[in-house]
Amino acid sequence: MPLIRVEVLGSGTSVGVPTVGCSCAVCTSSDPRNQRLRPSILIRYGDHNIVIDTTPDFRQQALRAGLKRLDAILFTHGHADHIMGLDDVRPFNFRQGAIPIYGSAETLAVIRRAFSYIFDCTEAESHVPKLELHELDGSSFELFGLTFTPIPLKHGRSRCFGFRFGRIAYLTDHSEIPPEAFPLLNDLEVLFLDALRYRPHPTHSTVEQSLEYARQINARRVFFTHISHDLDHQAAEGALPAHVRLAYDGLRVDVEECAG
Repeated sequence: MPLIRVEVLGSGTSVGVPTVGCSCAVCTSSDPRNQRLRPSILIRYGDHNIVIDTTPDFRQQALRAGLKRLDAILFTHGHADHIMGLDDVRPFNFRQGAIPIYGSAETLAVIRRAFSYIFDCTEAESHVPKLELHELDGSSFELFGLTFTPIPLKHGRSRCFGFRFGRIAYLTDHSEIPPEAFPLLNDLEVLFLDALRYRPHPTHSTVEQSLEYARQINARRVFFTHISHDLDHQAAEGALPAHVRLAYDGLRVDVEECAG
């Protein structure tokens, strides 16, 4: 049966952990699971590599993962911690040409503004990323034989996408999972959920809220991500149900897809 491998490139919040200038117990922890780059995953499927979000840490993440080829990039939304590593795809362009990127119309508009030099029609003096833009309207689409379904999420006053692929769903940066998303999340083996901290936040889910989402969705394995320095890995994970864990940088999760 075909195998999908997800590698967590980053499990941290927008400022990462350790947080600059902070001397709290988590930021000064010797536990490597408390060292969290900005949130992203790598999907390996057959000979193909797909990344969800290019964080400001993307170069470091790609080096650590030993990434030699990048076949596509999916974007959840246009916030800085999810797009600002996009220029670092250039080494892949040198070897393999243009890379297709996928996102909502709003997200692609932000990318066009933030990286205007990429899309400027004037001739560049140096290499710029070579990208093929594909606008997502919420419909499912196929990449290299694997179907991806955008999952609508509320992120404070804004909207973003999570993605389901096979029996895995990656939902980051959500303050609410709207009712229309739940039918798209049936029969999951693995579910990633935003769980920023214990205290309420206007644009992110708390541990308590995400435990309730995990109960409703009923995936077999659940991993919390987009984690702030409020959560110590060992202590927080010890208080969770057995099937719910904290993601950490470098975590690999394999799921065999049902044939046919």
